[in-house]
Amino acid sequence: MSPEPSSNSLLASPANDVHERAGATFAPFAGWSMPISYGGVVAEHNAVREAVGIFDVSHLGKILVTGTGAAEYINRTLSNDLQRISPGKAQYTLCCDETGGVVDDLIAYLVSESEVFLIPNAANTSEVARRLEATAPAGVSVQDQHRDHAVLAVQGPRAAELLELEELPTTMPYMAFADASWPGAGDSAVRICRTGYTGEQGYELVLPSGDASAALQRLADRAEQLGGRLAGLGARDTLRTEMGYPLHGHELSLEITPVEARCGWAVGWRKPAFWGREVLQRQREAGPVRSSWGLKALGKGVLRPGLAVLGAENEVIGTTTSGTFSPTLKTGIALALLDTSADITAGATVTVDVRGRHIPCEVVRPPFVTPRTQ
Repeated sequence: MSPEPSSNSLLASPANDVHERAGATFAPFAGWSMPISYGGVVAEHNAVREAVGIFDVSHLGKILVTGTGAAEYINRTLSNDLQRISPGKAQYTLCCDETGGVVDDLIAYLVSESEVFLIPNAANTSEVARRLEATAPAGVSVQDQHRDHAVLAVQGPRAAELLELEELPTTMPYMAFADASWPGAGDSAVRICRTGYTGEQGYELVLPSGDASAALQRLADRAEQLGGRLAGLGARDTLRTEMGYPLHGHELSLEITPVEARCGWAVGWRKPAFWGREVLQRQREAGPVRSSWGLKALGKGVLRPGLAVLGAENEVIGTTTSGTFSPTLKTGIALALLDTSADITAGATVTVDVRGRHIPCEVVRPPFVTPRTQ
C-alpha cells in the first residue's frame, strides 16, 4: 500500500474554511484533506438517521462527456445500460477493465444524448477520465472537471424540508436531477440529484467551487435549525456500511468483480458491448468463487476490514472488506467476501478472528437497516 501523501501535498475542499470554523478533525483521504468528524461520529450518524446531515463530498470527481453520440459512447464503455433511463435521470454504473475488475464505481447523470456528467471517486477520477479519453470517438470530448465543482450532500428525513426552505426543487423521483439557480446563495447554478450514500432520503448538490463555502455554511445553519448538523466522512462510512453500499478499494476493486460484489444489477447484461463484458459474462455463467455477504456481531467487539472469517471447523472461508460499529444496531457489523464453496447462507453463524479473539457473527444479506431512500 502506498503511503498517504504529506499534509502539504493534499488537496483541500473549496469549503475548507467552513470546516475549520466548525472544529473539524481532518485526515488524508484519497489525496485530499477531508473532515472526518466535528466532534462525534455517532452524533453525526444519528443526526442523518433522525433529522438531517450535511456532508461536503467535494473530493468526488467530476467528468463531463460531450459531443455527438456522447451517451452512446458511455453506454458502450461503462457497465450499466444508459438506455434504461431518460434525460434528467442518474444511474449507478461501473468502469471495468478487460479482466472484469472494477476501475471505479460512479454515478452517470444523463443530461442529453450529447452530454453525460460523471461523478467517480476521488482517487480514480484521472484514471477513469484517461480511459474514456483514450477511446473516445471523433466528436466526443472528455473533460476532467474535478476542481471546477463542489458537491454537497443533504441527507436525512428532513432533507427535503431543508432544501424547500432554500427554494430549491425536491419533488423529483429517486435518481432524478434538476438544474436550478439558488436565490439564497447568490443565484448560484446548482444541479440537485435525489440520491446519496446513506440509505436516507437525500440530495446531492453540484455547484461551482467558488460558491462552496457560502453554500455549505448556509446549509449547515439550516440543518441546525432542523435538529441536524454537519457530518464528516466517519459518519458517511458508518451510514453506508449499514446499507451494505460498496466502497471502491474495499468491496469493489481491480481484484473484485461486480459479480463477486453482488453488483450485477448495475450491469447491462443484454448490451452488446461494455468494458470487461466477456469475462464478466463467463464468471456470471460459471458462478463466482467468492461472494459478498454481511456479518452482524453476536458478541462484543468492533469488526474491521482485513480480518479472517472462519467456518465451523475454524477454517478460513473469507475476509472482511469493511467493518465498523453500527450506531443504529449498537453492534459490530461488516461486509465480507466469503468462498462460495463454504455453502454459506443467510442466518448461518461464522466467526471473525479479531487479533486472536473469535467473535461469532450472523451472516446476513445487507442492508442491515431498512432503507428510506424512496
